[in-house]
Amino acid sequence: MKNFVGKTRENGARDSVVILEDVRSVHNVGAIFRTAEAAGVSKIYLCGVSPAPFDRFGRVRKDFAKTALGAEKIVAWEQVTDAGAVIRRLKKDGYFICAIEQTPRSVDFREIPDGKNVVYIFGNEVLGVSKTVLDTADLVADIPMCGRKESLNVSVAVGIILYSRYR
Repeated sequence: MKNFVGKTRENGARDSVVILEDVRSVHNVGAIFRTAEAAGVSKIYLCGVSPAPFDRFGRVRKDFAKTALGAEKIVAWEQVTDAGAVIRRLKKDGYFICAIEQTPRSVDFREIPDGKNVVYIFGNEVLGVSKTVLDTADLVADIPMCGRKESLNVSVAVGIILYSRYR
């Protein structure tokens, strides 16, 4: 815990932003909000079909609130249709863009450079991050799998990646 506390944004750690591209499950997105808040993420962009804390009529999504446990009231978030436009803007603002996906060009997530403001992009539970978005990334990283399953739940992957910033 000391290592994590010693690197909070207030003490000079770099900024982290999360982009969720077409993450479909409201439970996954709620859990990601909770983890992101705990890890000090400054903003979450909900792209495509990724559900927001409120439905299209402005009503609170109870299933979202149940998993986010109030984090949706703390972490800044924005719902956008085009992930590419957000990525271009953040890249122009000096952010390092890192897509988390299993591809032939992926590197181990422990190779994500330290000392930069980073945007982490996570994709759909089945299809992953789109090729269009992968092509805009400065780096594509994955989490090595030791078992027979090929992937983790997206909310679990978010936790591993976000807390790796504090190594």
